[in-house]
Amino acid sequence: MQPPFVHRTLSPVHHQGLDHFASAVPSTNDALKIWRDKLGFPVICSEVVNDGGVRLTHLELGNPHLPLVEPLTPDHPLPAWLLKNGPGLHHVGFRVDNVDTSYTGLIAAGLAPATPPPHQGTQGKRARFLTTAPTQGVQVEITGK
Repeated sequence: MQPPFVHRTLSPVHHQGLDHFASAVPSTNDALKIWRDKLGFPVICSEVVNDGGVRLTHLELGNPHLPLVEPLTPDHPLPAWLLKNGPGLHHVGFRVDNVDTSYTGLIAAGLAPATPPPHQGTQGKRARFLTTAPTQGVQVEITGK
């Protein structure tokens, strides 16, 4: 017999599992000295997105990726986040087929997405953050088409 808290439900978000754990970093080059050079995780891609505001450098960890998220402009929200929290885990990303469809499911589930609206991810993907209160303080992002 299973404990009462073990049960499966159909998620209104239609996620396909873990896509990435993102780390906010003040310098991609300094972070690569640890993650690539010392730990041996290869770089998959690196690109500047969101109108030049952020550099995303993805490292291969197996199934999920580790994006190093470096703010490139002082008006982006990440410099303030880094000042408050320091470098480290910023968010967990879940893969979805369609960001807009999942957005509708999130609202229905009571997990209101955070503002701003969807943003550009790497390799043509779109992404959207959730507010942290309904996820017990964990910053969650959905990413897909």
